[in-house]
Amino acid sequence: MTDLVSLLIFSQALGALVGVACAVWGELAYVRAMRDGRIDHAERVHMQAIGHGLRFGMSLLLIASLALVIVAYMIHAAEQPALSASYWILIALALLVTTVSWALSRSRISFALGSAAAFTGWWFLAFLTLGQVPELSFGAAAAFFIVATGIFYALLSYARMLALHKK
Repeated sequence: MTDLVSLLIFSQALGALVGVACAVWGELAYVRAMRDGRIDHAERVHMQAIGHGLRFGMSLLLIASLALVIVAYMIHAAEQPALSASYWILIALALLVTTVSWALSRSRISFALGSAAAFTGWWFLAFLTLGQVPELSFGAAAAFFIVATGIFYALLSYARMLALHKK
């Protein structure tokens, strides 16, 4: 049973890391694609491949998380993951990243804010999955996410400005 739990933890971390890698790759591809002011067919296909990577990462993360909850329940573990704040933070972030990505694809929110929120969400998911986030309450995690999104919004906007207006 410990091998199964190890595999699920590895799968969860792999899903988060795939998501982070695709989020970074997507930001770089977007800047490269927008240098000429439009996205052509080849660039759109490239972005769709990145989107598939993001979906794969999120699916793997969520399936492994659910499996860990089920396994913990089945073996009557002393600490149930579904009762911890970090689990619900992870689920809320996964839903937030998914919702923001959907809103971005439908042009419901600005690209700068949506991409910063998704980028921050993926990094937060990766650090949370790898156990690098200290124990936070749900409210503290939400406040930290909002501040981090603001910082990434400014950094990504500045980096895009420098890359797109370079002569």
